[in-house]
This record gives sequence, C-alpha cells and structure tokens, in this order.
Amino acid sequence: MLILNENDMKQAVNYHQVMDKVEDAYRIFHSGNFYMPRRPVITHGENTLLYMPCFMAEGFGTKFLTLFPENPGRGYPYIDGLMLLNDPENGKTKAILDARYLTALRTGAAGGVGIRNFSRADCQSAGIIGAGQQGYYQAIYAAAARNIKDIYLFDKEPKNSEACAKRLVQELGEDAPSIKICSTVGELLENSEIVITATPATSPVLPDDPDSLRGKCFIAIGSYKQEMRELPDAIWDLLDRVYTELPFALEECGDLSQPLRDGLLQEEQVKYIGAWLSGEYRPLPLPGHTTYFKSVGMGLLDLNVAQLIYEKALKMGLGQKVAF
Repeated sequence: MLILNENDMKQAVNYHQVMDKVEDAYRIFHSGNFYMPRRPVITHGENTLLYMPCFMAEGFGTKFLTLFPENPGRGYPYIDGLMLLNDPENGKTKAILDARYLTALRTGAAGGVGIRNFSRADCQSAGIIGAGQQGYYQAIYAAAARNIKDIYLFDKEPKNSEACAKRLVQELGEDAPSIKICSTVGELLENSEIVITATPATSPVLPDDPDSLRGKCFIAIGSYKQEMRELPDAIWDLLDRVYTELPFALEECGDLSQPLRDGLLQEEQVKYIGAWLSGEYRPLPLPGHTTYFKSVGMGLLDLNVAQLIYEKALKMGLGQKVAF
C-alpha cells in the first residue's frame, strides 16, 4: 500500500493536469459510467463529517473528511481527513492520500474549470472573497485558467488576506499577478471581471444590487449546506441559467435551494457542467453577459484526481510503501 502526503502529491501533478482530470470527471458524470451514493453529511454541534464513496471502472475509493470551524483558532486546519483508493478486483486498499490537500486541489480545480468554461477568454482580473485555504487555491487556479494580471482579495479578517497574498507570491513566483488587498467587497467588485466566493457565510457576501454584479463571471465555492448563502437575490435578475455539478446540489446548498424555494430560480434554469463539456456547442460568454457556476463538489472528483495522483506517484517513485 502506498501512502502519499501533501508533498508527494504536489510533486506528482501540476494544476493544469488536475483541471483536465476534473473536466474528465464531469464528463464521466454525464455519461453515467460510475456509481456514487449520495454522501452522508453528519453534523454534531458545529462540526461536520463527510463520507464520500465512489466507484469507477478503474477502481473505487472513499474520502473521509472532517470540518471543524473552531480549529483555525486552535492552530489546526479547518478541514482534515483521508482518501482511500481500493483495487477494483479484490477491494484491497492500495493507497492512502492526504484528503485535506486533495480537497483543496480538486476544489480549486473545479473553480478553475468553471473559469475556463464560463468566463471570457480575455479576462485579466479576478477577485476572491474569503482568503482562507480555499481562497488561496481559487486564486492559483484562476491564474492557471486565464491570463490573470490582477488578483483582488477580500476577507472580513484583513490578516487572512495578508497571509494569502504572501503565500500566493511565494507559490506563483515571478509569474505572480499583481495582488491587491481590498478593504471592501465593493472595491473588489469594481475591479474584478471574475468573482470567486469561498466563504462559510450564511448570508450573501455580495451586495443585492444588479448593477454592481452585471457582466461578471461568478464562481461560488462555499455554501455547502442549506443554511449557507454567498450570492444575493439580485443575481437572478441577470441570469437565464446557472451551471452546477449534480442534481443533489439543488437540495444541499443554500445558493440553489433557497432561490428555488423562494421562486427566484426555476429548476429548468439549472444546467449541468458535464452536459456542457460533453456537448458540441459551447460558446464563451460575450462582454456584458453575467455567468454563474456553483460548485458543491462530489466524490467522483476526488476519485478521478486521486487516481491520477496515485498513477503519477507510482511512476515517479513517490510516497511510502507500507505492508499490512
């Protein structure tokens, strides 16, 4: 059995390879050539446990994830967990991967894929609301998906934006876009063509004003529970459709379930990115058009990306081999 930590996984793949694998997973979802039970979400107090099994022809795996909101104040990551990969012939565990890093990697890539497909090809500015771990990866993938010249960061805790900006400069090096910390969301909106939300907010983090939202590409990454919400009602004045990943998203996340409940969004307006990627006609947005991709994640993304990392790591001799 192979054990892969974050450093091993970083060496095994690059951001473009992960985005390609996430797009492939969306196409697999559209084809139906997989089995993915609905993921149980277990909440105890403020803490959450996610259990995400998935099966493909090449193998199967399960991600166990914990989300403890108080952890950052204690010096621990908000998200932790493990990803198990199993042999499809005999069920034996063939690899254990760091699920915290895998989640960051594939969720960042989901945002990058959304930008690839639903933003204008000439976009050069991106704003990230929520400068935590996921905001950091969303910025990295935005820079990988488009020729981004300027990144704008906003977080209700300015120290988070400062730390995120420092990490981005270190990660992107000489190719790093200009990074500006914004004091208000309005400042970020005014300067950003692509707007990415990566927060645990329970009320919209953007103003309920269609004029300030018009013509932008919105990538919503937070809002993984029904009571969570990042985008305001005004967004529905600007859209004829929204793209997401799977039908379960309509129940699970507040940014879709709440507007559906309130009659602001109709189910026929919801389209799926797997169908978009598998279609022949995929026009890019025109100037002035507003677009919205809501990512909730799914076990198929974890499995497809973990399988890629495992195969690359084997070829490169990375990780630790353990016999049970």
